[in-house]
Amino acid sequence: MRGILSVIAVATSLFAGYLDAKEIDFNRDIRPLLSDRCFACHGPDEADREADLRLDVEEVAKESAIVPGDVQASELVARITIEDPDLRMPPEESGKSLSPDEVELLTRWVAEGAPYQQHWAYVPPQKHDIPEVEEASWPVNWIDPFIFDRLTREGLSPSQGADRVTLIRRLSFDLLGLPPTPQEVTDFTHDETEQAYELLVDRLLESPHYGERMAVYWLDLVRYADTVGYHGDQDHSISPYRDYVINAFNRNLSFDQFTREQLAGDLIEGSNIEQKLATGYNRLLQTSHEGGVQPKEYLAIYAADRVRNVSAVWLGATMGCCQCHDHKFDPFTMKDFYSMEAFFADVDEAQHFKVGGNSLPTNRPPELELPTDEQSQQLEELNNAITACEAQLKDANEETKAPLEERLKELKSRRDDVKRSVRRSMITVALAEPRTVRVLPRGNWLDDSGPVVGPSVPEFMGRLDSERPTRLDLANWLTNAEEGAGLLTARVMVNRLWYLCFGSGLASDLDDFGGQGHPPVHPELLDNLAIEFVESGWDIKYILKLIMMSRTYRQSSLDTAELREHDPLNWLYGRQSRFRLPAEMVRDTALAISGLLVTKIDGDSIRPYQPEGYYRHLNFPTRTYTADTDERQWRRGVYMHWQRQFLHPMLKAFDAPSREECTAQRPRSNTPLAALTLLNDPTFVEASRVFASRVLTEAGDTTDARLDFVFQQALSRNPDELERSVLTELLNRSRADLQEHPDAATALLDVGLAPHHDDLDPIELAAWTSVTRSVLNLNETITRN
Repeated sequence: MRGILSVIAVATSLFAGYLDAKEIDFNRDIRPLLSDRCFACHGPDEADREADLRLDVEEVAKESAIVPGDVQASELVARITIEDPDLRMPPEESGKSLSPDEVELLTRWVAEGAPYQQHWAYVPPQKHDIPEVEEASWPVNWIDPFIFDRLTREGLSPSQGADRVTLIRRLSFDLLGLPPTPQEVTDFTHDETEQAYELLVDRLLESPHYGERMAVYWLDLVRYADTVGYHGDQDHSISPYRDYVINAFNRNLSFDQFTREQLAGDLIEGSNIEQKLATGYNRLLQTSHEGGVQPKEYLAIYAADRVRNVSAVWLGATMGCCQCHDHKFDPFTMKDFYSMEAFFADVDEAQHFKVGGNSLPTNRPPELELPTDEQSQQLEELNNAITACEAQLKDANEETKAPLEERLKELKSRRDDVKRSVRRSMITVALAEPRTVRVLPRGNWLDDSGPVVGPSVPEFMGRLDSERPTRLDLANWLTNAEEGAGLLTARVMVNRLWYLCFGSGLASDLDDFGGQGHPPVHPELLDNLAIEFVESGWDIKYILKLIMMSRTYRQSSLDTAELREHDPLNWLYGRQSRFRLPAEMVRDTALAISGLLVTKIDGDSIRPYQPEGYYRHLNFPTRTYTADTDERQWRRGVYMHWQRQFLHPMLKAFDAPSREECTAQRPRSNTPLAALTLLNDPTFVEASRVFASRVLTEAGDTTDARLDFVFQQALSRNPDELERSVLTELLNRSRADLQEHPDAATALLDVGLAPHHDDLDPIELAAWTSVTRSVLNLNETITRN
């Protein structure tokens, strides 16, 4: 609550500077107040509406509570200013109140005529003129004038440009999720041509690691995980869907087609394997494989899960709020919720109730088998051998029958082994007859008294001209910028792309564009970006490059006293942002710096080192975690096994979500647990050891030369004098301590599977491992500037 209040306070102060000079804007200044303090009782939800008063609908509000321009005659003003606590609004029992400034703001709004506006998110974006700015040399592209103009109106100035080392590190983390190599830094900093920066952006966008970085974010949105979530949290087969996402980003698949393939790839005429794999999206939700599960209950749970996710991912809407009642803050109704659910009534999701169970992985048909060429050949040969053996058995005598039966048993066992090794992935197959969908009163799956509904988009957003619209119709509507929700979808997506480039969105609530979300600080810029996204052919790489080529993106992240005072959350973008890397990138960075990182793309989920006994509470079946013992141990974090109930402790320490619901923005905590993870998790200890061995074999012979090597590899710079002094002292103390306790050196160096350098002095290697552990634990190492 304190965090929410602090954001509101900052927003209030941000706008206060020019509220006196400008007329009040309903969406920016009034709607957030009414939504937060009034709409729960006087908003869209008819069931809980008090006094038959709606303040979200202009006509109704002005019939009963607001007299435009007449403060004295307006009941709204009377009820927020009256001293009697029994009559004052909002009521004390609501836990809500209005500050004197907010009361004055609402009163002034009424005095000025109480003009309403349609909610900003549901007004189609318009192409706005690019502001003219005095410093014509500052803008690099059309994004910059919007930022510069707003800063100027606030009496602020943009920050100076970041240095080249910062820029290449920023771009590398933002586009690849990896630090640049020292050679890449040298090449860029020594290239003085005008095209150097743009060429760097282009090169990074074409890297296969770009798809991995973007997939991390998308998998959060669609709640990808390797386990079912409920009850026994068994593994399920879905990793090929993750490969599809990575490849789609690398191919720069247009976002509208990306949408179609995931929601309805099976309905695309002549759909290929990739498009079928894409429909794994519809199967990502949590399921239960407990023996006594009620299919009707869980089909209702699954259906509601899908509505929540689709509306959050594509519309930035919180439709989950109207599963049991009309939305209290936005114009979504219960009928809208169940009509959206009806689009997915043809998804075959009930088979697992009969054939699921506690196997690992559990069965969740329909599933697509994906044998390699080698596996296909093995299966063909085994099938032929089995057929021949069965034919021989028909004519076998007593003497040859037993050996042939044994031979047949062996062949079938080998075939079963090959089949078990074949990758499978859940896909969507449309039922011939979709399930009947009803509005469930209060969301109660046992109550069949509600009306039957068919597939339909939210009523206030239009309609589809089809007798029974399909998932493909829904996907097309979500990306139709002329007659559907395409421009809203574009707004939502470009806001998230901006977030990936700055650490915050132009509209700060990435998952709620409704009444409870905060309006954009730069609405005209957001509009233009949304339109540009559509006109570019829904080209994600194009939008990312557009943002990254701007001078706004290239600013320093160092904040001045002036910016810190007037814009502490950097909503005006007078500087760049600095923030800790996401969990997977923290791990990837350590592996990359050490030289351990395996850069293979695609494949099954990997299992890094994990504390023994962490899965002891997992049952049905009980299981023991077995870490990988080959190169998979050092693959990227995007491939880590995602156990919903028991998320890997390293991921959890760095705020990765369990992926039970859509996560559009991860929290960023700063805790001792994270620092202890960096210091003691076997992955980071092993990375430190291997990094230290590189120091002793690749750097010079002096301590200073080696420290330079450490910093260049990890931070793309040399240490300053203080850092050099502190780390030299650490090295000397560690060396002396380890000489007295050689067993401690042995224990430290035995962590991890990576091969040892037997020709290195173990005491010296362990001492330098202490140094590299410290550097990998630095805030700067895991921070994007």
